[in-house]
Amino acid sequence: MREQTLKSLFKQKQKMETKFIHITSGKGPAECCLAVALSLKELIAEAKAMNIKHEVIFRNEGFMNGTLTSAVLKLEGVDLSFFVNSWQGTLLWIAQSPYRKMHKRKNWFIGIHEIKSFNATLLNENEISFQTMRSSGPGGQNVNKTETAVRAVHKPSGLFSACDTHRSQLQNKKTAIERLREKYAYWQHSKLLEDNLKTPWENDNDLKRGDSQRVYKELKFIRKKS
Repeated sequence: MREQTLKSLFKQKQKMETKFIHITSGKGPAECCLAVALSLKELIAEAKAMNIKHEVIFRNEGFMNGTLTSAVLKLEGVDLSFFVNSWQGTLLWIAQSPYRKMHKRKNWFIGIHEIKSFNATLLNENEISFQTMRSSGPGGQNVNKTETAVRAVHKPSGLFSACDTHRSQLQNKKTAIERLREKYAYWQHSKLLEDNLKTPWENDNDLKRGDSQRVYKELKFIRKKS
């Protein structure tokens, strides 16, 4: 009984947290964008090892295949501050450019920081207006006789979606709502990023000024011991 009580008290003291981590190339070149992708992979691996739940909720693809200009990672776990602080700051990657073999530069900088406020709201279906129209999709001669296609408009944002792939107006409506929900989530994340991601690392020069929180080397992205 005493052991169960102690376990119960221990669980109560454990504080579950949700944090959002932003990784940015700071408008750096393709090498910095590759460092963002490699850092995201490394960060996820460390989170898994510490039983921290994770989800990539935003990623912006770079010009080169396999690169990212920025990404946002959602973390859920107990007392995440230590883990987040171990990453937060400027990250330096020391490696020969995989894209420009004769390039002299070998130091590539990216920024990693916590987003303090990133609370998204769900799509409110009461704010959606619907329009019906004749379908132009498959279905033979009957498709143009009844208005089975549906266009869903989210009035506050102006976002809209449409569906005419089903014979049933109800099914088209459900699909249009689902498509609109995906659009709204992406739009909201983009807006939150625009509002909240004004960091000290807005350009490559700012990244170079800070002391590196972590240093990695070589194309294998091996962490350099301090």
